Parts: sequence; structure tokens; C-alpha cells
Amino acid sequence: MVVRQRYTILIWFSVLGVLLIAACGSKHEKILPEKTTITESVYSSVTIQPDSLYEAYASIAGILDKNFVEEGTLVQKGDIILQVINTTPELNADNAKLAYQLAKDNYNSSSGILKGIQDQITAAKLKFKNDSINYYRQKRLWEQNIGSKIEFDNRQLTFELSQNNLQLLKSDYERTQNELRTKVQQANNNYKTAQITTKDFTVSSKINGKVYALYKQPGEIVTTMEPLAAVGSEKKFIIELLVDEVDIVKLALGQKALITLDAYGTKVFEAKVNKIYPRKDERSQTFTVEAEFDNPPETLYPGLSGEGNILIAEREGSMVIPKTYLIDGNKVLTKTGLVAVKTGLQNLDKVEILEGIDETTYLLKPEE
Repeated sequence: MVVRQRYTILIWFSVLGVLLIAACGSKHEKILPEKTTITESVYSSVTIQPDSLYEAYASIAGILDKNFVEEGTLVQKGDIILQVINTTPELNADNAKLAYQLAKDNYNSSSGILKGIQDQITAAKLKFKNDSINYYRQKRLWEQNIGSKIEFDNRQLTFELSQNNLQLLKSDYERTQNELRTKVQQANNNYKTAQITTKDFTVSSKINGKVYALYKQPGEIVTTMEPLAAVGSEKKFIIELLVDEVDIVKLALGQKALITLDAYGTKVFEAKVNKIYPRKDERSQTFTVEAEFDNPPETLYPGLSGEGNILIAEREGSMVIPKTYLIDGNKVLTKTGLVAVKTGLQNLDKVEILEGIDETTYLLKPEE
């Protein structure tokens, strides 16, 4: 009797174990790998900007007098955008003109500075000539043993001093003349610069395009450090993509990009990478990449945002599985247990399997 009870209990536990195993197995979703085309891409955020967009600055400080255009106005290269009032450059130009005229007058040989030195040179020449005559006369007398040695030495010393003084005055004249010539040139340059500055009261467009922003209103103070307007291309727009630093090495010029814009819902636009900026933004830890639409939307505005995926690899007929079935990056769960696999391309939801399983291997989804 006891033996029969034990046998019954063993059978009951065996059945319970089978039921538990079956129950546990039913909790796992199972799939087979599939053959399909897989593409690997790099994700990025997207901002739309006009091509050749630049900010215009004033070359002088002052007060904004007038905006000649409105935001959205089409402009041609050289068209005046705004005007700044500042009387200081005009005064500087007048002062520079006066300084230039004074420098020219001083350089003129008839001016007081050079004329004074010339008068000194004329007087020095006459003295040198007189001292020369007296010296050579005394020298001839001394050679004939006439006169005293002291008198001869005095004549010689006076002659040499007159000669040296004349040379110094001539050198002083040349040096002064060169200095005055240089001052004339400097004053002329300053005057030309001042004239240019007085013409820089207006800010003009550097390109054919559209005025996208005006940052100041008439009456506001203008500095040379603040932009006054933003001008860019009217029709041509570029795509700015911010790429994480871990992905930047995967990118190359000419790669295809798929762009979605918030303003256009789920519609996908194709583009190509045409520029990769080599400098990293330290604040966002991203690199800026530019792309150009193959067929741009009909209407675009600066600042439109969206998302982009830059395709870096594509392979047809690959065996892929959902990423959710991958364990620790290189294992999958089968009916026989964990199996190591070798992965290839991958995107947001699928991963390519190169080795470890085949198309007939059932995979169990890991419990979350």
C-alpha cells in the first residue's frame, strides 16, 4: 500500500514537471530568421538653413537710422539693407584732412622746418669757406716757418669744426626730410581710411537672395559686434545634420540620407552628403554635416527641424533577426539553449546574423 502511494506521488510530480516546462516554454515567443535587405544608417537631428546664409554687420558704431527692406524682401548684390548715423567718422575725416595738409606743408622745402635747416646749412657753408681759406693760408705760412704753431693749430681746429658742423646739418636736413615724407604718407593713408569710413554708413547685401531677419529697429544703438540682418539664398536650402562623435568616422561624402521633416509628417526626402565639418562642437559633442536635397520640398523655411538617417551600408539577401532576440550582443536563445552568433549590419530594430544559426533555427524571445 505504501509502495503504491509513493508510485502515485512520483507520477503526479512527473506530470506537474512536464506541465511546468510546457508552461514556461509557452511564455517565449519564437521566430525563424528571415532573408531580406538590411541597411545600416547613422541617425542625426536635422535643421534646414538657406544656402550662403550670413549675418550682416556695420563697420561703424552709431544709431540705426533706417531699414530699407523688410524681412522676406528679395535683394540683389549691392542693394542697401539699412543705414547707420554717426557723425564721428565725418569729424575724423576732417581732422585727417587737416593733418594731411599740415604734413604736406611741413614737407615742402619752403616750409619753416626745412627752410630753417637750409638757412643753417647756407650759413655753415659760408663759415666753412672762410675757415678753409684761413686754414690753408696759415698752413702755407707755417710750411715757410712763418707764424706760431698755436695759431696754426687754432686755424686747423676751427676748419675741422666748421666741416663737421656742415656735414651734421646736411644729415639733419636729409633725416628731417625723410621723416616729413613719411608723415605725409601716413597722413594721406589716414585720410583715405577716414574717407572710406564715412562711406560705410550703409550696409549692403553681399549676395542675390532674401532678407531673413532684421535684428534692430530705427533708433536703436548699433555696434560693430552685433549682427544687424541675416541674408541667404532665396530658393536653395541646405540640410544641417548633427552627428554624434561615435558615428562621424562612418560617414563619407556622397552617402545617401533619408530626411523627414516635422512640417511634412512621415514623408521621406532623399538627399546626399556634400560636406563634413572637421571640428567638433564641444558643448553638444557632435559634428556638423551638410546634405543637399535630391528633390526638395516645394516650401521650406529656415529653422525647420526633423530627423535624418545617413545610409552607410546596405546588403541584400541577408539573414536577419529582430534586435530584441539578441542577448549580450552576440548570443541568441534556441530550444537547446544559448548559442553564440556573429553579427553584421544592424539598424534600429534588426541585426544581420553571419554565423552561428541558419534559417531553420527557431529563436526564443528572451524574457524582459
